[in-house]
Amino acid sequence: MCGIAGIIGPRSQSARAELAVTAMLRALRHRGPDDEGLWQSNSGDARFAHTRLSILDLSAAGHQPMSTADGRFTITFNGEIYNFLTLRTELENQGVALRTRTDTEVILHLYAREGPACVQKLRGMFAFAIWDEREHSCFLARDPFGIKPLYISRNSDGMVFASELRALLDSGLVAKTLDPSAVTGYFKTGSVPEPLTMVKEARCLPAGHTLTWKDGKISTGPYQFVEFPTYLPPVKDPVAHTRAALMDSVRQHFVSDVPVGIFLSGGMDSTALLALARVTGQRDLQTYSVALEDAGLDESPAAKRTAEHFGSTHHEMRLTSSLGREMFDKFLSSIDQPSIDGFNTYVVSSLARERGAKVVLSGLGGDELLGGYSSFWKIPNLLRACHAAQAIPFIGATASKILQSRVWSPRLRRLGALLQEPVSIREAYRSYRGIYLLDEAQKLAMHATGATVEEAKYTGLPAVASDPLNAISELELTCYMRNQLLRDSDVMSMAHGLELRVPLVDSVLFNAIARLPTAVRIRQGKQLLADAVPEIPAWVMGQAKRGFVFPFADWLDSPQWKPDFDRALKDIPVPAVAWYQRWSVFAFKHWCHSVGIN
Repeated sequence: MCGIAGIIGPRSQSARAELAVTAMLRALRHRGPDDEGLWQSNSGDARFAHTRLSILDLSAAGHQPMSTADGRFTITFNGEIYNFLTLRTELENQGVALRTRTDTEVILHLYAREGPACVQKLRGMFAFAIWDEREHSCFLARDPFGIKPLYISRNSDGMVFASELRALLDSGLVAKTLDPSAVTGYFKTGSVPEPLTMVKEARCLPAGHTLTWKDGKISTGPYQFVEFPTYLPPVKDPVAHTRAALMDSVRQHFVSDVPVGIFLSGGMDSTALLALARVTGQRDLQTYSVALEDAGLDESPAAKRTAEHFGSTHHEMRLTSSLGREMFDKFLSSIDQPSIDGFNTYVVSSLARERGAKVVLSGLGGDELLGGYSSFWKIPNLLRACHAAQAIPFIGATASKILQSRVWSPRLRRLGALLQEPVSIREAYRSYRGIYLLDEAQKLAMHATGATVEEAKYTGLPAVASDPLNAISELELTCYMRNQLLRDSDVMSMAHGLELRVPLVDSVLFNAIARLPTAVRIRQGKQLLADAVPEIPAWVMGQAKRGFVFPFADWLDSPQWKPDFDRALKDIPVPAVAWYQRWSVFAFKHWCHSVGIN
């Protein structure tokens, strides 16, 4: 896991470009504290930077940027390729002489032989750039789920890229001008919807996409989508099929030359990872958890009991309101783009790194794939209720007016707005996962940017499967998980120089589980996971879903937190009732100030 950056095109030859790429390297050092490197092509039209967190081949041979022996191809790579040993063997059988034991070199030579098609063979999380000196071109790619970020800013004849948006801004080559559509999307959903970023001149390379720069021209396109197949060949034993796929993914995610630990929340997903780690032969496991004062949110007793049950060495941090406030300022300085999430990952990552970990597994992704969220049950109910109300126009219109004008609950107000329009599963999902109403988000964007409502029009949601439960799963995977959970997990773990792996967000696993009908895959209580991993103890199965959830509502009303939040909220044009609405405004304003946007 690393930080990457680069400048492509004629302007990379200038003295300003040298300063810019050095500034980006400096901004990314927290992502790779073990080594760093700068490189410029012989032609002068490409500069790469790299900061390294050593996980595979800990020797100096893994130094990046890395070039082929003939100097034609050079790569800067962030991520892990879990099937690199298989790919390495294939390359060696084809006569390729490899000098290191890294996955980086495997990608480099695979691209040299197969070109852009190489991404189809990569299993893992990745974002990388490869310069071809002979063709005078640059190829960039990002993994199918978007686990690893890659931000790009284009100009007339070149581009700048980096692992974090703030690194792009630190280059001095990207104007610090807010994008009204991105700001609107942020206040609507609690995170910036890709490919937008908070600034106009930067975009995120979409998940599952590649980009090629050649002679000043840029072309992009998808190579893999996250979608469920329309034809489902029968699976004889779904439980055995699921267990085999889970075990395979867990085994692959332990490929490392340093120990791999586990974030243990006390819920089903992280417990399943620990159980399967034991089944696949992993020993001397370290687990990490956060304990809370609020007994209604605290899963630490179950996590501790689970750790004892499986024999892991367990590490726990007890997080009080005062300690949380103390860590909050450091968390704020680590934000790459504003979000209403991420603090939980920041806290547990700090614990893991403090105890010597460099790699950890997280159970993120299980709820999206196996129906663990209440959205899988509430959104269909919401659709039915809306259709019933709209069937009688007077009732629907009256309910909409009352809910929007006479109640303060943000959720009920979003329901009122939903009743005004033809209701689809996408719109119901938007209402369910919303933070502010669309018109409120637009007002907040206008307040921040000065743009008109029309200029700040929100871009909407992607097309989804026809099956309602698959549609919800796709939306959770490609919106909430991709734009918020994965992005925040990457930034907040890497803030501590910690690699976070997500075995339940794996292309091979997804393709295996996606073959199952929704009636089998999505059942209350994630029953398929329970059946496939019977080692999950009864005390975990009987718990309500919580995860690393902190008591933000109580904290924000406490004397240690409230004054700062009140100051941030005093001049906004819409009410901020729920804690997450208040948090979103505070995080946005703090981010703007920290990057120099006023």
